[in-house]
Amino acid sequence: MFEYVGVVHVHSSFSDGTGKCDEIANFANEVGLDFCLLSDHNTLRGKDNGFEGWYGNTLLMIGCEINDKFNQNHYLAFGIDKNPSTRLPAKEYVKYVKDSGGVGFIAHPMEKRSSMKEHPPYPWNEWTSEDFDGIEIWNHMSEWMEGLTEENKYNYFMHPLKSVAGPNPDVIKLWDNLNQKRKVVGIGGIDAHAHKVNLLGFFEVEVFPYKVLFKSVRTHILTEKKLEAKKGKKSHSIEEEKKIVYSALAHGRSFVSNNYRADAKGFRFFAQNSEGIFHMGDTIAKPRKVRLKVILPNLSAKIILIRNGESIDEIENTEAEFIINSKGNYRVEVLLDNYPWIYSNPIRIGV
Repeated sequence: MFEYVGVVHVHSSFSDGTGKCDEIANFANEVGLDFCLLSDHNTLRGKDNGFEGWYGNTLLMIGCEINDKFNQNHYLAFGIDKNPSTRLPAKEYVKYVKDSGGVGFIAHPMEKRSSMKEHPPYPWNEWTSEDFDGIEIWNHMSEWMEGLTEENKYNYFMHPLKSVAGPNPDVIKLWDNLNQKRKVVGIGGIDAHAHKVNLLGFFEVEVFPYKVLFKSVRTHILTEKKLEAKKGKKSHSIEEEKKIVYSALAHGRSFVSNNYRADAKGFRFFAQNSEGIFHMGDTIAKPRKVRLKVILPNLSAKIILIRNGESIDEIENTEAEFIINSKGNYRVEVLLDNYPWIYSNPIRIGV
């Protein structure tokens, strides 16, 4: 398997971000990311204007963030050629993305931020839909704003990475509950805009530079095919590479990490039985003598095994192995120095 590390949920100047598409992609390349998924609000102008492609060793792919006419139910859609009308209800544009062969994720599903009146929360409330592929289980900007207070705002502005500790436990619980009904993939989003804020009324500070946020919440994918970086973004078609990335995301062959704690590249969570090896997002038909294995990238940390939302075992080590004989959705959380670091997608056993 090939592992690729990237960021999801990034905005450019085509909506409410401050950077141009090529600038953002070059920042991602400087940081060492393999891919960057840009999603401006209700527009595919970045894609239509030819900005998708390779920038050094970084593949820039462009989707959009859709919302309804009330500016609620934000949905990250990728792999589509036309963004739907905001007059459509959420259930319909989610279905449109699926019917169009795209992949979609609910953005900041339980957002509750209240620290800035000009930036209200945008939670998801259309839960009758069953056509979404997954949800953001960790959104950097939402967590940052939900923790912002008058007392800590200067520290938060100066240390946007340090102030992000972990995903909303209610979102994680929601994710586990959804997975007991059907597969729902978890991704990490940064919601990057590179906002500029006026402090003390006389100087402007860019509090969330793209290069800074690119070092926080990341989504890692595992693929069977290799992504081949090509020089010059217009030198060849990137449709095959896009299929590889979107397929891995839709299948759930991925995990989420907070790079601020440590580089999580090399983490592995997989299952093994007499029939072979199974990865995150896979389903094993029968729960008979299944070995779940965890490997950490050269660091000892607390590995917690989760079954259907409940912690059933844990170990402090660089690796772990668990013998499974019961049905359920199994995933792993890893804490480094008691801070959330890695969240795997589940392996489904007997369900």
